Amino acid sequence: MLSNVAVIVLEEIHPFELGVACEVFGLDRSGAGLPVYEFGLVGDRPGPMRTHAGFDVHVPHGPERIAEADLVIATATGIREQYPAVLIEALRAAHDRGARLLSICSGSFLLGAAGLLDGRRSTTHWQYADLMAARFPLTTVEPDVLYVDDHPVITSAGTAAGIDACLHLVRQEQGAEVARGIARRMVVAPHREGGQAQFISRPLPEDGADSLTGVLDWMRRHLDRESSVEDLARRAHMSPRTFARRFQQETGTTPHRWLTGQRVLFAQRLLESTEESVDAVAARCGFGNAATLRHHFGRRLGTTPLAYRRAFGGTGRAGVRQSV
Repeated sequence: MLSNVAVIVLEEIHPFELGVACEVFGLDRSGAGLPVYEFGLVGDRPGPMRTHAGFDVHVPHGPERIAEADLVIATATGIREQYPAVLIEALRAAHDRGARLLSICSGSFLLGAAGLLDGRRSTTHWQYADLMAARFPLTTVEPDVLYVDDHPVITSAGTAAGIDACLHLVRQEQGAEVARGIARRMVVAPHREGGQAQFISRPLPEDGADSLTGVLDWMRRHLDRESSVEDLARRAHMSPRTFARRFQQETGTTPHRWLTGQRVLFAQRLLESTEESVDAVAARCGFGNAATLRHHFGRRLGTTPLAYRRAFGGTGRAGVRQSV
């Protein structure tokens, strides 16, 4: 049960990443029927902590607070050679008793220093991915994704990717309706498709234009249609070769993979919110039949459409653990 959250704060904490954890887990949204978490800021010692932006944050708890938490979040504190031993020990103890662990941006280096990424897949801000791979060779760093869930550890990429990781965890633990409710209050998407590749610095396209916005919008509105690269390229007024290259530059993936991801996401929404048969959902999403939908669901989500509907459809798990 996710009910108690501890967020680690160290000197030079980055306020936005800290704010992500506070916004998702630290607010009382019981009036909207959403969970209330017991929430605490934790340092290697209680007291004021200087932020990266120059102001102080008061941290009321020392490392002993971690022993109470179901979820421990390591937010971005910059990258350092050594981390406080008391926090390393507390993180290891939390892992050993089954707590969930989540890092935002460079917070992954704290989890790595505790040995909690060894043998696991992980990610961090793309700018630090090579350094993390060199410093922690026993983890497999995936630099192109927004977050990696290698249970019980979730690592996320830079800044706003922490929102994606936190909402993913809420979705897992308390259901899609709760995750959607929190996302709605935060005015963010409950799930983003794609990865960090779209944010890595590259030369601008020749005309400097955000050239695919119209095509991407059209693709989202017509998921049930089969469109070849040639068809999409004509719609974008490009040659197929230029379109494919530009698509990779602007989205970080191929048209086929992007479209498949959008179709799976739409299928998730339909399974959560409608009583339509799996065949009908498959047709509306452009997969054609239930077998194809099951194939892509299994590859991307590790489950079946029916199992997903049992977990997240209607009230499902979203009706459980509404408050603490």
